[in-house]
Order: sequence, then structure tokens, then C-alpha cells
Amino acid sequence: MVLLIGNYPLDRQQSMQRFGTMMLNGLNASGISAKLIAPRPFFGKFRGAGSFVAKWLGYIDKFVLFPRQLRASLTKERPSIVHICDHSNAMYGGSAAQTPVVVTCHDLLAVRGALGEETNCPASVTGKILQRWILRGLRRAKVVACVSQATEADARRLVSCDTASPKVELVRLGLNYPFRQLTKAEVSARLKCIPAFGQDFPFVLHVGSDLRRKNRDGALRIFARCKEKWSARLVFVGDALTPELLSLAESLGIRDRVVQVPDASSESLEALYNRAVALLYPSRFEGFGWPVIEAQACGCPVVCSNSGPLPEAAGEAGLFHDPNDEAGFASDLLRLRDPAQRAIWSEKSLRNAERFSTSRMISQYIDIYRNLGAQL
Repeated sequence: MVLLIGNYPLDRQQSMQRFGTMMLNGLNASGISAKLIAPRPFFGKFRGAGSFVAKWLGYIDKFVLFPRQLRASLTKERPSIVHICDHSNAMYGGSAAQTPVVVTCHDLLAVRGALGEETNCPASVTGKILQRWILRGLRRAKVVACVSQATEADARRLVSCDTASPKVELVRLGLNYPFRQLTKAEVSARLKCIPAFGQDFPFVLHVGSDLRRKNRDGALRIFARCKEKWSARLVFVGDALTPELLSLAESLGIRDRVVQVPDASSESLEALYNRAVALLYPSRFEGFGWPVIEAQACGCPVVCSNSGPLPEAAGEAGLFHDPNDEAGFASDLLRLRDPAQRAIWSEKSLRNAERFSTSRMISQYIDIYRNLGAQL
């Protein structure tokens, strides 16, 4: 039996929650008994005193109450393997001293930021303490499975530093939803459910959170370079734009062309990828870049930065630029207005997306478990 450890729901780390569910479903579909547990919101639900206090109350849920819940599950379930689905929870491995621990490492950007490296992830004093705790947890694991070669290189440098360190392996992500090409009728039916899409219009898509490293301000400036030559729109899926970003859009003269789709379902996102002229992804730092392969699986061309693992993910189907080359990004977006050009890059995208198999990813994890002696 595999005990999977997921993320605290109130942290709203949607990609990490999807990964935990993806592992649970994938293992069960492969005939492997698995259970997913995560810290339960209790104190963190109290929001009356503001977000700062709520964050610290959430720490009680995560670091005081959950270890007790985990130890109880270990005693009851007696798993062969404990798999921590997100490296930011690596400290929980200390509660499983008698059970082999596998940790999936999605990136080490926050750890690197706490160590003084430039990753767009600055750390406060308490943040540095937390990241050191996470790093110690990673070093106690049996296996650290990295989702990209870039993250693997960071792990070998920062985690696997002596002979007693964990084994570092590369296990690339698969798709967390079966994204695919849809018929025009399917796309239209799904997009009609989104108020802003009552009419058909060309658009460029950006998918991601409001983290600084996602470079949403760069996406706005890139799109603004196209405004005189193309009457398209820029659609943001993910966190709502901040007042600062909305003010930037206003100053760039594109506020009326910006569309926001918060909390899009997988079905809606699939339709958006299908309809978009391109995915614009000028991220400065990434651990993998899930939206890149999601878009490609739908035949959506990707114009992205050449940072970290993005060339690894997008492969020969990516149109790459330095994050500061905003003119280059804009030039490729304008080039993709041509249906023939878009068709060429769409076909390349579909071929590249085939490299990222969820079943292959699950099989690799099962091999890791068995190599650690798990009887599954």
C-alpha cells in the first residue's frame, strides 16, 4: 500500500492538488492500493483576523496537527511506501522513520531563493527557516523524483551532497487531465458557458498564477506590441489580475482587450487551448511548465521563454525567446495569425505532447517503489 501525502487545501496550490489526485487515480488504475491524505483545515479556516494571522493559524494545522494525523495513518495503514507529492511538504518524512519515503520535487526555486540565489522567490526570515526545514526533509528521503532535468540538476547540487543523500531520479510529469483536440462544435459549446465568450474573437492565452516569476507584466507588454496590427484579446486563466497589473494594462492601452477567466474547469481550459491562437508563456523561472504541454496536447502553439526546463518541455515545437526579448515574443504572436503558420506549429505541438505519458510516469514511480523493497 502507498500512502500519498497531499497539500493543505487552503494554500490553494491547484497544480499540486491535481498532482496528488493524479497519483492516486493512476496508482489505483494500475492495481496498486493507495490512499491520499493531507492536512485538514481547522484553525486556518478562521479568517476574521486577516490573511497574516490566518497563515500562521494554518501553520498549526500543517505542522502541529497533521503530523499526529500522519502518525495515526502510518500505524493504521502500515504502508510499504510514503510518497510526499510536493517537495514543500518534505519535512513530513520525519514522521515515517520506519517507512521508505519518496518525494516528488517540482522545483527548488524557493529553496534557492532562501539561499540567496536569484529565482524571483525572495524569502523572509521565517521563510528562510521554512526552506531550510524543507531541504533537510529532502535530504532524509530515500528517493527524490524530479519532474525535469533542470530541477534534477538543482537537486543533485543542493540535496544529493554526500554518500548518505537520497537517490535523485528524473520522472517527467504526465498530463493531469486528458487534454486533446476538440471539434469546433465542442469548443463553441464549452466557451458559451463563459460570459466573456459570448462572441467569437481571436485571442492569446496565458495560464498561471500571480507569482512574480510568471511574468504577467511581461505578457501585457508583449501583447501591447501587437495591438496596432491585430485586434485580438489577451485571456488570463488563473489568479485574478492585481490592481497594479490592471493599471499597467490601462497605461498600455489594452485594458479593454484583457479578459480574465478565474478558476477555469479542466473542460473550459481545454476549450480555451483549442481556440487560442497561441499560449504566451514568458515565465522567468519554472520547475516544469505544465501549461506548455497541456496547450500542445490540444494543438495550441506555444511561444515561451527559454528559461530553465521550458525548452525541455516544449521541445522542437516551442517558439523560444529570452524573457526580456518582448519584441521577439510579439513578432512570433503576429506570425501565428497566419492560419498556415499556426497549422505548422500546431502539428509540431501535438507530436511533442505525445512524449508526456501519464501511464509512463506512474509506471516509473511503481518501479521506484519496488526498488525500495515495497511489496505491491
